[in-house]
Amino acid sequence: MPDARGVPLGALLTAGQESESSHFEAVMDTVRIARRRRPDAVAGDKGYSAGRIRRWCSRRGIEAVIPTRRDERRHPFSRSKYRRRNAVERCIGWLKCCRRIATRHEKLATSFLAMVKMAMIRRCLRLLDP
Repeated sequence: MPDARGVPLGALLTAGQESESSHFEAVMDTVRIARRRRPDAVAGDKGYSAGRIRRWCSRRGIEAVIPTRRDERRHPFSRSKYRRRNAVERCIGWLKCCRRIATRHEKLATSFLAMVKMAMIRRCLRLLDP
């Protein structure tokens, strides 16, 4: 999960056939921003449009920037903030440029997660060095 500038903040490894939205809370628990534990807003695609996620965000004072599905009641969201969600896609694309991650070279889940975290560290160092 990256921030608005594409800096990776946290990662969680799950089974490939599981829905990402079912692990939303666990991923958010991996994120720490300076002295705060939570971000101001969270952007996600329509796959994250669930009442449980919206309630979780509102209880913690986080703005949910998530469009609604056709079969749901409409919830207002900021289109300008949603446009910045492409930073997430770019960060994931950058991580997949690392051959070892894209091909899932590691057999063990713990080793693969370690390689993802190493790539995240590399990304952070690259962003710090102009």
